[in-house]
Amino acid sequence: MMSIFKNHSAEIFILLFFISTYFLSVFEKIADWKGTVAYYKSHFDKTILKNIMPLLLLKILVLEILTVILLTIGLYYLVVNNTLIVAKVGLEISALTLLLFLVGQRLAKDYQGAMNITVYFILNIIGIYLLT
Repeated sequence: MMSIFKNHSAEIFILLFFISTYFLSVFEKIADWKGTVAYYKSHFDKTILKNIMPLLLLKILVLEILTVILLTIGLYYLVVNNTLIVAKVGLEISALTLLLFLVGQRLAKDYQGAMNITVYFILNIIGIYLLT
């Protein structure tokens, strides 16, 4: 275990960061679905996405759940078997999800929100690079 942590500490911390981030995002969306839909309808009020927000949020929720599952399984395989592929696929789906968030923020003209997503995206790409 210690040799895995010694050899892959950055990867492990990046995976833990994204597992925590996506898990909390999923939990918040499910715990207050109506509030989440209302918030995003308001946020995207002046875009073409406003009327299809519940469907888009459902798709995002599925991607986030898939990401949490893959990253968690990937972390397990990394620690137990020193296998990187599942974690890498999880981070690749995470990167796709973040790109969707970025497009949404740009459509809403929320440039500060887009900049915040960029920070996550950079860390995500570093994680993919380290797992390659």
